[in-house]
Amino acid sequence: MKDHIPISALAITLNEEDNIDGFIKSLWFADEIVIVDSFSTDETVKRAQAHPNVTVHQRKFDNFSSQKNFAISRAKHNWVVFFDPDEEISRELGQEIQETVRNPKAIAYFVKRQFHFMGKRIKYSGFQTDWVIRLFHKDHCSYDGSLVHETIRTDGKTARLKGRVPHHTYQGIDNYTAKLHRYSALQAKMLYEKGKRPTLMHFFFRPLYRFWHQYLIRLGILDGKEGFVLAYINGFSVFKRYVNLWLLYRKIN
Repeated sequence: MKDHIPISALAITLNEEDNIDGFIKSLWFADEIVIVDSFSTDETVKRAQAHPNVTVHQRKFDNFSSQKNFAISRAKHNWVVFFDPDEEISRELGQEIQETVRNPKAIAYFVKRQFHFMGKRIKYSGFQTDWVIRLFHKDHCSYDGSLVHETIRTDGKTARLKGRVPHHTYQGIDNYTAKLHRYSALQAKMLYEKGKRPTLMHFFFRPLYRFWHQYLIRLGILDGKEGFVLAYINGFSVFKRYVNLWLLYRKIN
């Protein structure tokens, strides 16, 4: 193809057998697909390897940043897309990505995500401004080293793509809360490494603040019962973070 610019599509996985086939097919515009798997116990790896142009590396999970930076190190091409398996990549967005890398105006591009929870599109609850970098030049970008909620550091201009990405993170209450509890454990580890100690304020005030901030200030109330459930679960995950931090100190004392 004239002016074809090769693209590497990257992803990290753990037990994504329900999403992996559709996810890989949605990456039709990529010249290679690199998946770094954290030793899934389901059919994720088997299903991924059944697709052409897919390379799977298995690596023990330590944190999100290092896992993603490892994936970047395995990319053959300069332009990289890094989506989550539960994100929906439309054909229109794939075409926009191809057009963008042929005549780039920046070294990294943000895409706005549309969060879906319990079968409903969440328009408020803090997700109004959910812009994430999903396309970038690997020589100018890397993940910041955070254990969780990692962000990409860039050394050049950024821009925004027009396409939107539906984010289907919800597979059931137990699945969603388990994911947040994993994040809470990693956040507790970050606080522990910084020498932060939990207090009564952390156990009581922080979770309540998170709930009311998401439900009222970030307008979760306008998302109906789904907005309430989201705010409650996220508030509880903050409580769990400080319980995990307290337990880390208990282990050494």
